[in-house]
Amino acid sequence: MTQPTRGRPRSFDRDRALLDAARLFWRRGYSGTSTRDLTSALGLSTSSLYAAFGSKAGLFEEAVRTYAERYREIYREAVKEPDLRSVVERILVESVREYTRPADTHPGCLLSSAAMTDSTGTLDTTAYFEELHGWNERALRARVQQADAAGELTEGTDVDALTGVVQAVVHGLSVQSNLGADQGELMATARLAHEVIGQHITP
Repeated sequence: MTQPTRGRPRSFDRDRALLDAARLFWRRGYSGTSTRDLTSALGLSTSSLYAAFGSKAGLFEEAVRTYAERYREIYREAVKEPDLRSVVERILVESVREYTRPADTHPGCLLSSAAMTDSTGTLDTTAYFEELHGWNERALRARVQQADAAGELTEGTDVDALTGVVQAVVHGLSVQSNLGADQGELMATARLAHEVIGQHITP
């Protein structure tokens, strides 16, 4: 006689569970999201949730890392572009696309969410995002320096200032997205910003 299995149900979809959990964490933060909130949203019992993710903290950390790493990937790929104008365009355009992914595949913009200021006992979220933003900024600055050495910047352009402007636009787009701006609005802003920044890049 077969014994009944325990734990998560056979229909359990880990990716979907992460997405649904991330939506709650993004809106309410780690502390503001209860285990009951999570089990209700994910359709899991408390024991099934723990079996799948170890704990509420484990679920939060996996959700943060899963979605946050997409932002690093944008920069990692963008700096491979052959010229700085294309690098900046790719960062801005791909950021907008990331911020406005369909709701059924993305929890929303993490960069300006409640999760940014919350943490677990093992994951200092603020420190994690500082590292993520720092990595992105360093990757971009190194690419701008490379472009400067190759004569791509107009005379007198400050490498650090140009890097800072791109980063400020990226973060501003994130905030606008969370305030309800749609992809068309954000893309128009990104395109104009690219045009203005492009004035400091030689044709």
